[in-house]
Amino acid sequence: MDRTFKATSLILSYPTDELQKAMPEIAAVLMSDTRLTTAARRALAPLLKALEHDDIYALQEAYVSLFDRSRTLSLNLFEHVHGESRDRGGAMVSLVETYRDAGFDPVTSELPDHLPVLLEFLATRPADEAQDVLSDAAHIFAALVERLNRRESEYAAVFAGLLELAGVQADHEAVAELLAQPDVDPEDLKALDAVWEESEVLFGPDPNAGCPQIRDMLADMDAPNNPRPASAAE
Repeated sequence: MDRTFKATSLILSYPTDELQKAMPEIAAVLMSDTRLTTAARRALAPLLKALEHDDIYALQEAYVSLFDRSRTLSLNLFEHVHGESRDRGGAMVSLVETYRDAGFDPVTSELPDHLPVLLEFLATRPADEAQDVLSDAAHIFAALVERLNRRESEYAAVFAGLLELAGVQADHEAVAELLAQPDVDPEDLKALDAVWEESEVLFGPDPNAGCPQIRDMLADMDAPNNPRPASAAE
């Protein structure tokens, strides 16, 4: 198992008392991985320290404000590609099939495209396959780094680290397209209500269901001209 992917999955999950207790071990894994530059590991240190020592309720409130109230910071990767369109449902059906084919059965209520779930899966896969999947999502990670830096969030360092693990440069045009989506103030309840007025995600049949390579399902992530439905823009 790739312990760094597993550790990254954990620190991107909702903070709990159990996570805080495990943070010394998690931090040790990340700080010892030489695939990450010294600068990347140094940038991770404040978040790792906060997750271990800060008040758990403050950590949970900050997490929800970032990742649950803002679609442009969503940890559900297909949200950035398909919004709430039927295409997203088909992509997730295929992703579930890939998980099953690999014998991976996550015990979670999260959607299959939730980044911590995907990282837990990649922790069980060959290194080249895992790197390919991360490289397909590089432009999403780069956009998240920029948006989180704007909010002065320590979580930005996690996505910068994922970019290093992907080993590629994010497509500038694709990043710019994501960043063109406006941010909504998480405290502006009226604006949030308007953003979240969406149709349900439809999990219809998909011709690619059962595809054995996860990269085939995520390949459209790196397409710079894949427009996001206007109704799903934040």
